[in-house]
Amino acid sequence: MLTQRSRYALRAMLYLAHYPAGSRPVPMKRIAGEANVPRKFLELILADLRMAGLIHSYRGKAGGYCLSRPIHLISLGEVIRVIEGPLALVPCVSRTAYKPCNDCRDEASCAIRIAMARVRDETARILDGTSLADANAEDLAAA
Repeated sequence: MLTQRSRYALRAMLYLAHYPAGSRPVPMKRIAGEANVPRKFLELILADLRMAGLIHSYRGKAGGYCLSRPIHLISLGEVIRVIEGPLALVPCVSRTAYKPCNDCRDEASCAIRIAMARVRDETARILDGTSLADANAEDLAAA
């Protein structure tokens, strides 16, 4: 299940995606208010997103945050991985944090592992194939 922290990160990124490239940085207070994210949480989330290279931050009176790449080049999967880590539900199918299961007799024929690998692949396909631009367009179409 997606954590509240990931939902907040996605909301903040989708809010920032409304600003065209080259716009003035958006103050954290505005992001928190418009994306409905508690400021304390947002501070930590934005720091993680900045360290991952998804956003830029600027200090000072006219400071704030903006996306580091065009909105069609940032996927929902990237954002979730920054906040949550691997998309896999079990470590034995993770591509980035693989660990064998302690109680598995034969990984190659494990029905649970095979099913979870399919779940991981489909989840990654959908989330990595959905950019901030796609998500905002879907949001507008639903309105």
